[in-house]
Amino acid sequence: MIVTNGVVRTMDPSLPTAAAVSIAGDRVAGGVGTHESALPTPERVDLRGRCVLPAFTDSHVHFPTWSLARSDVQLEGAGSLAEALSRISAHAPRGEWIRGHGWRDAGWSEHPSRRALDDITGERPAALWSKDYHSLWLNTAALVRAGGDLDVHGGVVERDAAGEPTGVLREESAWRFRERHVTVTDDEWVAATREGLRVANERGVGAIHDKDGWLGAHGIFGRIHETGGLTLRVWQSLPAEHVGRLAELGLRSRIGDDYLRLGYLKTFMDGTLGSQTAWMLDGSGVCITSGDELAELVRAAAAAGWPVAVHAIGDRANREALDAFEATRDVWQPLGFRQRIEHAQCLDPADLPRFAELGVTCSVQFSHAPSDRDLAERFWGDHLDGTYAFGTLLASGAVVANGSDAPVEELDPLAGIAAGVLRTIDERPGWRGNDAVTIEQALHASTVAPAWLAGDERRRGKLLPGYLADLVVLDRDPVTIPPDELPDVQVVATMVGGRWVNNPPPWD
Repeated sequence: MIVTNGVVRTMDPSLPTAAAVSIAGDRVAGGVGTHESALPTPERVDLRGRCVLPAFTDSHVHFPTWSLARSDVQLEGAGSLAEALSRISAHAPRGEWIRGHGWRDAGWSEHPSRRALDDITGERPAALWSKDYHSLWLNTAALVRAGGDLDVHGGVVERDAAGEPTGVLREESAWRFRERHVTVTDDEWVAATREGLRVANERGVGAIHDKDGWLGAHGIFGRIHETGGLTLRVWQSLPAEHVGRLAELGLRSRIGDDYLRLGYLKTFMDGTLGSQTAWMLDGSGVCITSGDELAELVRAAAAAGWPVAVHAIGDRANREALDAFEATRDVWQPLGFRQRIEHAQCLDPADLPRFAELGVTCSVQFSHAPSDRDLAERFWGDHLDGTYAFGTLLASGAVVANGSDAPVEELDPLAGIAAGVLRTIDERPGWRGNDAVTIEQALHASTVAPAWLAGDERRRGKLLPGYLADLVVLDRDPVTIPPDELPDVQVVATMVGGRWVNNPPPWD
């Protein structure tokens, strides 16, 4: 087919815009920028002045978790414990557990507790994630499931004056509880993920870097892919603690096909801003992995054929991660591995240039800056010079890839792009606008950079002959409109592998 009569943004500097793009099978054919085609009688798709871009990649998403959470109790924006409890009470749960997510108690006069939940949930177990997914709020019925087995290295169990658990678990304690006790059937995961794929395609997403580890790798995406239902490309993470097992099995990065491939190992240095567990240079926060432990892991991962993605929020966590990558670059740089730090939210200014110097990618979330601004000013007021420093990182030469961290933020690339440019999501002026990104930089971070990070820069992220035909049609050109109109840009249609996966033409 030929997609024509609009603006085609190829994301390649040698041919930034074109009048048309032709598709043959699952690839972009010859004739980008002209009306030529490899097909003798091509179908013509009239854009009617719309804009075409490479399909978006979400570089950091917990996709099955986000998909399942869409049907849970939604607690984001609850301004008090009473409002949160009201929402939970009104929710009609499915299955055995009452599940929810999104609470943030920094401004509440009363804080989450199991006893507050017990009054409205009774004997039914309840597990409610905080907005950052690093704290878990449980009722007594849920805590009973653990039988007192709550404490774990890298975890926090909040306790009252009598030493009894309050019902709030943080970091490793929260994650282990979920894995061991919050039961979700495989069929529930698959059904939720299928619906999530539909929504992601509607939002212009053609690929993801998934962070759900074994959850994603163990059957969910595979079951969907076996039936031809995988409508975006998955670059799958695996938990770093399994590096020895992966080596024994002979599993390495990049095993898979065009739709589902093993990608990288994921580990955690610290917690989060919202849970006040980010590892900071002032000594506060939680250390989940030390710098020496990370260096040992990076070496083992390189020997087994895996790059590493490191969650690091606080300035101490980021420095330790950068130090570990620097100390081990003799083993991973010759292999061409594209190592990455996830989030990089709070950096000491001295560490800002080190990403480019070391060749470590910043896998960030533009939407976090305006979403977290109040918390950052409250808890990191003395560290703001290196906080959410996207513009400064790009100016230093670092590779910046953008994602959503859904379900922490919503999986919506256009919203994330607007947040990166405007640095606000409400009526307030942009926050720390000196670190805003341009629209071109935001688009690059959502298309070209993620493809490069996955080693796919010669097949994805641009609209050039021979590249996979993954594209999104927008109702207007985001590059030429006033920046304050970016939140109004809409996805019209999405194509992955030459197949329309959302709203095929013709369009009104």
